[in-house]
Amino acid sequence: MKVGIIGSGGREHAICQSLKISNKFTEIFCFPGNAGTASLANNVELDLNNFETIKNYIFKKKIDLIIIGPEKPLVDGLVDYLEKFKIKVFGPNKLASQLEGSKIFTKELCKKFNIPTANFGIYKNKLDAKEFLEKANYPIVVKADNLASGKGVYICENKAEAINAVNEIFNGKFGKADKLLIEEFLSGEEMSFFTIHDGNIFKNFGTAQDHKRALDGDKGKNTGGMGAYSPSRLINKELENKIIKKIINPTLAGLSELGCKYRGFLYTGLMIVNNEPYLIEYNVRMGDPECQTILPKLKTNIGDIFLACCNQKLMDTKIEWSNKKSLCVVVCSKGYPEKFEKDIEIIDLDKMKLNENDYLFHAGTKSKNEKIYAIGGRVLNFVTLSDNFKSAKKIIYNNLSKLNWTGGFYRKDIGFRVID
Repeated sequence: MKVGIIGSGGREHAICQSLKISNKFTEIFCFPGNAGTASLANNVELDLNNFETIKNYIFKKKIDLIIIGPEKPLVDGLVDYLEKFKIKVFGPNKLASQLEGSKIFTKELCKKFNIPTANFGIYKNKLDAKEFLEKANYPIVVKADNLASGKGVYICENKAEAINAVNEIFNGKFGKADKLLIEEFLSGEEMSFFTIHDGNIFKNFGTAQDHKRALDGDKGKNTGGMGAYSPSRLINKELENKIIKKIINPTLAGLSELGCKYRGFLYTGLMIVNNEPYLIEYNVRMGDPECQTILPKLKTNIGDIFLACCNQKLMDTKIEWSNKKSLCVVVCSKGYPEKFEKDIEIIDLDKMKLNENDYLFHAGTKSKNEKIYAIGGRVLNFVTLSDNFKSAKKIIYNNLSKLNWTGGFYRKDIGFRVID
């Protein structure tokens, strides 16, 4: 069998490596992939906005299964398009992808089905939003409604910051904005809870905690993720049952009422307040860098899992995990998440020596003339599995110290909540 992976980030490299290890597929294609996937698969440059071109290439190469990594092709309806041609695809359809594509869609679903979430208001213009902000309590959260690559959420400490957020969103920083969301700030601890779905049933797929802020101590601007650890220190059986009963099951019921079944990964972003879960947001794919953190712990053949989901046979598949702790640190280009330089060579990356439980996943990289260049904001992901988080941190930062690249930076405190 042949498999294709759409995407170019660390998540897609991690998926690609898991599929390579699974030995389920004779050939792997990545669209477009990165310098890391190039050693595992056939990287293919295609216009991901041109669905017909993608479809034609799939038929030409007789690819049996397509896995969609990032959110944009899902929200744009690539699953629906490919399925019209009887192509097997892992990922939710366009309607289900509105859970991530529109924060307001999700909030209205929460309201209708009594899903616990922060109180919120929807505003269609600057004037109304700013009028509300004049009398609001701070801190407060301002969110772009549409996709924003993890950067469309503003945690505002005062009115000036909130007004700046409103201006940036309505001025088109994340694309055309007809409305935005303002919600109360919940004081608790965040957790990422993952499930995998086949349209009929779902199974748990791990937990993690992501570090969104660019700088140590959770300071600086929001990013797509500076690192993560798994499992979350917060998870317990009682909390897991509450998440499923109060949040995931009602969400699936809401989608079902709209005539939609969910298939693919579902990333439930939560705020935990006194062991009670509140929905912050949904992502309709594996998180990045959570995916890189979680997949190395998977013992079950990932190819079998993907195929079971596509064939609605997940019930028959047992998903098993390593008990080890996992830590991931993301190396970014200096300046990220704002302006940064591109096409910066990373020296001697191929000479890095990693042990069996260490992983290096590429994200914003490309290979050219046998050299590796940084072309994105988030560039590399260093991951380590260990018996405890403290030893994982020691190993991972030792590996990072050997990285010969002055053009990057990384946080020094990933996992600080679980490491003394």
